[in-house]
Amino acid sequence: MEKKGIAENYDSIWKKVVNNLRLEITDETYKLWLEPAIVTGVEKDSILVKLPNKFFVRWLNEHYAERIKNILKDFSPDINVNFYTDKKDEEPEGAAGVPEAPDVSSFVARKFTSKYTFESFVVGQSNHFAHAACMAITNNPGNTYNPLFIYGGVGLGKTHLLNAIGIEITRRFPSYNIIYVTTEKFTNDMIEHLKNNRMAEFRIKYRNIDILLMDDIQFIAHKETTQGEFFHTFNTLYERRKQIVLSCDTSPKNLGELEERLRSRFQWGVVADIQPPDLEMRVAIIKKKIESEKINIPDDVLYYIASNIKNNIRTLEGAIFSVAAYASLTETNITIEKAKEYLRTIITEQDLETDVPMETIQTVVCEHFNLTSNDIKSKKRTETVALPRQIAMYLSRNLTNYSTTEIGEFFGGRDHSTVLHACNKMKNKITKDPYFTALLNKITRQIKESV
Repeated sequence: MEKKGIAENYDSIWKKVVNNLRLEITDETYKLWLEPAIVTGVEKDSILVKLPNKFFVRWLNEHYAERIKNILKDFSPDINVNFYTDKKDEEPEGAAGVPEAPDVSSFVARKFTSKYTFESFVVGQSNHFAHAACMAITNNPGNTYNPLFIYGGVGLGKTHLLNAIGIEITRRFPSYNIIYVTTEKFTNDMIEHLKNNRMAEFRIKYRNIDILLMDDIQFIAHKETTQGEFFHTFNTLYERRKQIVLSCDTSPKNLGELEERLRSRFQWGVVADIQPPDLEMRVAIIKKKIESEKINIPDDVLYYIASNIKNNIRTLEGAIFSVAAYASLTETNITIEKAKEYLRTIITEQDLETDVPMETIQTVVCEHFNLTSNDIKSKKRTETVALPRQIAMYLSRNLTNYSTTEIGEFFGGRDHSTVLHACNKMKNKITKDPYFTALLNKITRQIKESV
């Protein structure tokens, strides 16, 4: 397409991209990330889209680059989209007009997602075996743990590990031919080759390789032709001692819709599961993410988010980005109250409602510090009583929807200013004392388990 044509049509092209994306995302995601985007012009073969700040540029490039590139392929394959920001305090010194890199980034197709490395993967009790198995096969592909079958719920890190394997093997064995593919892509690829009578080419593509990394293998169910083709692909690679790594949302024995011959083969090597992370691990994941993204979120807000989003790392990270973006757009500081209000679109009402009785919080705190309920509600101000009381008030503020007045009334008829003082004191201890933070994590976990 000629540059003049781009100049005349760039706005309508961007609208097509956005309309396609809106079919795949929630209204909240659209309003937060895409509605602020403004098309400002065209430069070379690229549409220029201005965003509120550098944080938006980085986030949209990271999360929607490949999808936008694929959408453009359908109707304007020669055009790119470049995001930029002209916010003064984020421009390089002496910059004028539209900022250059790193604020403006073209979308470049990559085999693997570069952020999904072993170094960026947070290891804990819930995933240490799967992580260790993935690390091991990068030392000796095809001969250790083959096949490797990783299963677990949505957003727990399976795709991250598959990417990390691919990146590490590429680094160690640059001559290796690696295919990383989703089951949907494998199926569509097979259908396309079948339709054009090119199945011999398809088989060469998938069987003359060194490593096969296949995501979401559960979607092969009910697809008889795909299952048959994959069965022979699996056999060929296995017999040639080529590494096979599969991810799934459930264990092989629960894949009842799959042919028995496939289910049995999935268990020939090592089966490793990934469980939802515990509270300490969720906190560690958030801290690692905000450090890498240079996001500033108070520890008490971080702790609140980690306490409420329990089963999906992707949702956990999305909550962090959303809160940070909200604060950036509104130019306000992030507080628990504002985080609660905004995150109602992400954290379910059930999580946010008062489903942890204050009596339970009081009981667990008293048991931990060997106190009675009368002690914690008394007028005593000794450190051995005052600190547990302040912890109980702080946790009641974070784990319930009771007001500070109601919390103060429950804990011995104190006023709301006493509760606010206790919460502020606990926030300060969290930022300065990692041992105290670990103690709060432990007590919170005991409270959740008691409900």
